[in-house]
Order: sequence, then structure tokens, then C-alpha cells
Amino acid sequence: MKKEKKTHALLFLVLLHFTLGQSDYAPYFHDNGPSSTNGNMALFSISEDTPVGTQIYILNGTDPEGDPVRYGLTFEKGSKEYFRVEPKSGNVTLIQELDREKQDEISVLVSITDGRNKVVETVRVFVTDANDEPPEFLNLPFIIDIPEDTAPGSSIYRVQAVDKDMGSGGSVSYYLQSIPFAKFTIDGHSGILRVKPGETLDYETTPTHFVTVVARDGGGKYKGKHQVLTSTATITINVIDAQDMPPSFIGTPYFGYIYEVSVPGSEIFTVYAKDGDQGTPNLIHYSIINGSDGVFDINSTSGCITLTTYPSLLKNELYEIKVKASEVGPNDQLLDYDITTVTVRVVDLNNHPPTFYGENGPQSKFEVTMYEHPPAGEILRGFKITVNDSDQGANAKFKLRLVGPGRVLRVVPQTVLNEAQVTIIVEDTSGIDYEKGPTLSFKLLAVEIDTPERFSATADIVINLLDTNDNVPKFTSEYYIARVPENSPGGSSVASVTANDPDSGPWGEVKYTIYGSGSDLFSIHPTTGLISTQPWTSLDAEVRSKYNFYVKAEDSEGKYGLAEVFVTVTDMNDHPPEFDDKLLEKTMIIGTPVKVEAVDEDAESPNNVIEYSIMTADPDNAFDINANTGEIKLKPYIKSMEIVQNITRQKDCRWSLVVQARDRGSPSFSTTAVVNIDITEATPLKGPMAAFLMKSRDNPMRALGMVTVIISMLVGVTVLFSTAMYMRNSKSNRIMPARRIIKRRPRDQQPWTFKMPGVKFNDPADKFVIGDPESGPERNTSSPRPKLLPPSAPCLPPPPPSNTRPSDRPRAVPTISGALASKGSKKAKSNRRKEGNISSALVSELKMKLEQKIIESNQGYY
Repeated sequence: MKKEKKTHALLFLVLLHFTLGQSDYAPYFHDNGPSSTNGNMALFSISEDTPVGTQIYILNGTDPEGDPVRYGLTFEKGSKEYFRVEPKSGNVTLIQELDREKQDEISVLVSITDGRNKVVETVRVFVTDANDEPPEFLNLPFIIDIPEDTAPGSSIYRVQAVDKDMGSGGSVSYYLQSIPFAKFTIDGHSGILRVKPGETLDYETTPTHFVTVVARDGGGKYKGKHQVLTSTATITINVIDAQDMPPSFIGTPYFGYIYEVSVPGSEIFTVYAKDGDQGTPNLIHYSIINGSDGVFDINSTSGCITLTTYPSLLKNELYEIKVKASEVGPNDQLLDYDITTVTVRVVDLNNHPPTFYGENGPQSKFEVTMYEHPPAGEILRGFKITVNDSDQGANAKFKLRLVGPGRVLRVVPQTVLNEAQVTIIVEDTSGIDYEKGPTLSFKLLAVEIDTPERFSATADIVINLLDTNDNVPKFTSEYYIARVPENSPGGSSVASVTANDPDSGPWGEVKYTIYGSGSDLFSIHPTTGLISTQPWTSLDAEVRSKYNFYVKAEDSEGKYGLAEVFVTVTDMNDHPPEFDDKLLEKTMIIGTPVKVEAVDEDAESPNNVIEYSIMTADPDNAFDINANTGEIKLKPYIKSMEIVQNITRQKDCRWSLVVQARDRGSPSFSTTAVVNIDITEATPLKGPMAAFLMKSRDNPMRALGMVTVIISMLVGVTVLFSTAMYMRNSKSNRIMPARRIIKRRPRDQQPWTFKMPGVKFNDPADKFVIGDPESGPERNTSSPRPKLLPPSAPCLPPPPPSNTRPSDRPRAVPTISGALASKGSKKAKSNRRKEGNISSALVSELKMKLEQKIIESNQGYY
């Protein structure tokens, strides 16, 4: 035994020595502080905008024995894993997006092991903010009601927005998007919206304003860049008209019920009051002024009356609560008010459905007779409807609904607790129209809201409409177009107009009248609308072919409609064509047509369109006529006077034909005329006179007037010349008597040519020039004309006596002689008389020469 004990002791000592000689220590992390990116991640901070996949940290530790270590990173159970570590290198990578606003601190379990010993530490990683959240508005939507008489500069609303970011990125400032004629401004720091100083609101001009407010943060960094974020919201500002009517409760009397199962806060009844100013009602503020005994409360905005205690603690079974409804004015000031009584009873469980009551008890059909088109918002007071649910509390709460033509009527109240007076209000007045239907039918439904049974009741609502004169007569067309033949007998029908008035009875009966320029020739039947000509009317398209006037359709109360009538008098072929004369005289130059013309007094084509034709001609087959213009010309083969003379074998070529003018009307009318035509051949005249005569051949008076003007000019020139000579001779006394010898004109002298001074013609007829007949071509022997002799010197008075000696050689007879002597000499006076006679003789000869020349030219043209 002793030996065995010694052996055990020896083994223990050996084991103890071995253990102390081979001791093993656990690895550990380096703690480099929160600002370091390597160590054990204790108090490490990372920005929330760090991209996923970024290496954010290096776990760093060591083993006392120098053994290699491996790193681990885990999260608490149920939490999201944001990081992952590479076991050997300790590199920590972000694997999930960070959001500081959702989680600003991450708890991480980091571990280090040498294979035998493992150390686990719990560290906290802080997520720092980046400007990634825009401001968010609170209490959306922004709808504001303000009276139009709000003073400029008044505060009307406070806009609030919050930014979840921190620092400058979490601060919020406000401004309004600029719009023309802005009437509002906002404080950039507080968000208080005000009426712009100097601006006033006008309900009649703009009843609603829409203002866009911008909330902007202070900016901050996001992913390395500075970023400013904004948000916008629209503020609806309803301008309320000025108030002058107090509010009134709708659907009184009010009855509410408390059920035995009710709890504090249960809804008892909701009163409803409406501002008397229907256009722009104010908000209503509700309050209890008496009778609540401290067990009822009312919502100042909705009018909902609620229970504040348990039914078992109530001391009464019946409560009469006085409720006051006040208009809320500017600055929350309470204005006009109305007071009503709400009767509240304590009742039991749900065992009764809603029931409609009339004046005589339960009723399932309600009927009323009224005029069409009542004004919108009017209460149909003909209905005496009460709806009641005899249960109490939630079992007696039900909704009212009106089923029928959409949005014509609405029912108030829509939610009823126990009992209410049903009010039916007009919503769309155009839907209550007798012409659309004399009867309107609706279903009034009452359905419980919060009960499993959902008890309901229905009632028929029937409205019998009475007609009013709300329509004006209306023609089937805004204008009517009619055609009536001329010469129609008096009383002929022209057109029929129709106007409709959908009203009933005398209001729908239409009476027609006619008025306006041109209406005196027409009449209209007062009931049928048939338009006809007056019995004495005789229409003539040639006198007037267009008439327009108005027709009027009027009902028994004077409401009327108008339409315009356009009447066209159609032409009848009642006039034959007419020539100026039955016998027409024309002169035709070969190659040039002559024209005949007839006139048809009918107003329209084809009645006044004329066709010309040759009935007979002498000689036959010598003329052609243009059927449209009436131009007559010779056949193409007749090109000279020789051919004409060969046809007639006469020197005097005067041919005749009968021309017919026929219109294209139905029936067609015609007339004839005899046309005598003198055939002649054109003389090749030259000069501007020929052009003038060619243009004036159909207007001899024009030619005569022009000749008169030319002669007057020549006479004036001659008189001026003679006067100048006289004045010269009378002032000079140094000129001795002189003689000019008349010499005979040689036979080969140049022919005398007359040219018209100062007259030019820009016309193709300028190729015809007036020249001396003697030098012109030989004239046709069929129309001989006397030749015009060249001008000769005028006869002169005998020469004055002179003191010549017999021995002197005789002198030729002088053409003009005279002498100037001193003033008062008888010889000078005699000479002046002789000189005046010579001037008169020259003027007379020139005038005679011009007239002869014009006569010859005219004869050569025709």
C-alpha cells in the first residue's frame, strides 16, 4: 500500500511539472482608440453614405505565444448583419446599406482565436449622419380658410417641416415659389404664412389661391459632395366671403342615446350646423353651455357629443343638453351663434331596425309636389321625415343614403344616432327639370353601421314636378334659305320655319312674326310658321333678287327666339334680247370686224346670255359671226376690194344681212336686226393722226373735239407771232420800205406735208401716218377723190406808191411790203392795216387747209 501511494505522488509531481513548463495564453485585440481604423472596432464610427463593398476596418490582434490568429465577426440573434470579416487578414467589409435615421448604433461581436483559445468582445459601432433625407412636411394637406377682409401682414398659417438629418442638414428654412401678383409671404425660419403687406384679398376676383411652399435644409455632405435637399407642398387658401348671417342647426330636433354597453368616449350624437352664408361659410365651433352634468363632452370642430363616464354612474335617464354653434372668425374669434337642444336617453341593446316616420306614424313612401329648378342648397321643406332606431348606443347608429339620379339631391344628416329629422337638400338644380321628366324617384336608405345585424330600412322618395316657363322658343336652324321664282303670284309660299318650346301649356305655344328690311313684301302665318309673299307682292329679279329679314318665335310670356331668312328671287326668262335699232349701219374695213350688240334685261344666266347668228345675208356666204361677242367679219377668202367687186360686180359695195340674237333661257326668246355694211379697204395711213383716227373711228365727237383744240392752238400761235411782229415794227424807225419778190414755185418742189405739232400717240396704230395725198399711193378708182392742191400764197393788197424813176428796171410783185416811220405817219398806219390783212389771210388759209386734210383722212379710213 505504501509503495502504491508513493507511485501516485510521483506521477502527480511529474504532471505538475509538465503543466507549469508548457503554459498557453489567449490572444488579444489591440485597442488603438476610436479614431483608428484597426484594432477591435471599439467605438468605431462610419458614415451612413458609405458604399456597400467598402473595406471599413481591419481587426488587429496578436497571440502572446506568436501563434497565427484568425478573426471572427458576428451579430446578435435577430439583428441585421452589416459587416463581414476576412478571417485571416481581419479586413472588415460593409455588406448592407446603412441608414442612421433607422439605426444609429450597431452592436457587433468580434472574436480572435489562435486555434486553442478564443476571445470574444462586444463592441459598438456608431453610424454618423449624411445629408440624405429631404425635409418632410407635417399636417399635410395644407388647406386654409381665411376671410377676405384679413388685414395685410396678418399671419394665417404656420407651415412645419422636419428633417431627420443632424446638424446643418437637419435645419429647415422656408420660401414660396415666386408667382406673378403673389399675395402671400412666408417667414423663412418659423414657416409662418402671412398676407403680403400692401396686398388685399378679393373673394369675387379669386376665391381660391394655390401657394407652393418650399422647405430647404441647411445642406451637408453626401457621398463626398455638398448637397442641399428640398421638398415642396401646395397650400390651398380659400378666401371666405364677408359674413352677415348666423349659423343654424340642420336636422333638429336632435335625439341621442346611451346604451348600457357604452364606455367613456362613446359617440352619443353629432350635431351639424351650417353657416347662413352659403357662398363662403365660416368654420363652426361647437360647445356645451348647459345640461351636461359633467358627463358629456363635445368636439368643438366636428360637433360630436361623447360620453365621459360609464352608464352605470349616470344619475338620470334623460338629459337635455344645450349646444351652442358659433362661427369662427379671424384670429379664432367667435362670432354669431345658434343654440339647440339635444335630448339624450339611456337605452338598452340592439333589437330594433331603423324606421322612417311621417306625420302620422311609420311610413315607407314620401311624396311632394314642387316647381322645377329650385335653387341649389334649398331644403325641400315639403318632406316631413323622421328616422328612428329605438335601440341605444352603437346599436342605434346608422347611416342615411339617398339612391337615385346622381348628385341631384343629398340627405342631411348622413350619420344618425337613434333619431333625426331627415333633411333633403337640392344639390344640382339642372337635374330637377320638368322637361326631362315630370317625376323624380329616389330610395332613402338607413343602414346600421356598427352592429352585426346591419339592420336597415328603405323609403320611397317621389317628387312631382310642376312646370315653369324656363325655356325660350328655339328655331330648328339659325337661318333659312329660300328660293322663289320671280313673277310668282301674290300669296305664294316661300319657306316654312319651325321653332320649338319644350315648356308645357301656353308656355309651349309659339307665335311667329316677321320683321326687318325687306319683310314688307312677305308675311308669316302666326301658328304654322309658313312664310309667303304678300297678296299684292310682285317679285322681279331684275329689280331686286336678294331679300333677308328676321322671324321671331314668341311664347305667351314674351320669351322669344330669332332666326334669319334669306330669300333669293330666281330669274325667269321674261325679256327677249333687244338691239339698239332694227336697222343698223356699219362700215367695215377688209380684215377688221364690226360688232353688233343686243341687251337682255333678265337678271341671271342663262336667261341673259345671248347667242348671235346670221339668218340671211346678201350676198350669201360672205360673212361669219362670233356667236358669243356678235363680231361680224368677212369670210377668210375675201381679202381685197377686187374680190368684193367680183362678188357684187358693183362699184358701190354695200352688203346687207339679218342678224338674230337669241338668249339661252327656257323658253328661249330671240330678235333680229338688219345690218347694212359698207365694205371698204384700209388706206395705209401714217403718223400719229392716223393712230388717233383709228382709235376714234367709233367716237366721231372725240375726233371733232381734238381737231377743235388743235385749230385753237394754231390760231393762238399765229396771233402771238403777228403781235410780236407788229410790236417790233412799231418801235423801230430805222427800217426802210422793203419788198419781197414772189417767185413761182418750181414744179419739182417737195410736196407739202402737214404734221400736227405737239401731239404723240403711243398706240400700235402709229403705223398710219398722214402724208400729202399727191405723194401717196394711187387710190382705188372705185372711190375717186379730188386731189388737194398745195397751198398758194394769199392775195396781197396793192403795193404802196413809191417815187421810182422811169429809167429804173421794173421789179417783181412783192409778197409783203411795208415801212416803219416815225410815230403818227399816215404811211405807217396804212402799212399796219395792210399787215393785219395779210395775217388774217394766212390764218384763214391754214384753217381751211387743216379742215380739208382731216376730211380727206376720214374718207380714206372709212
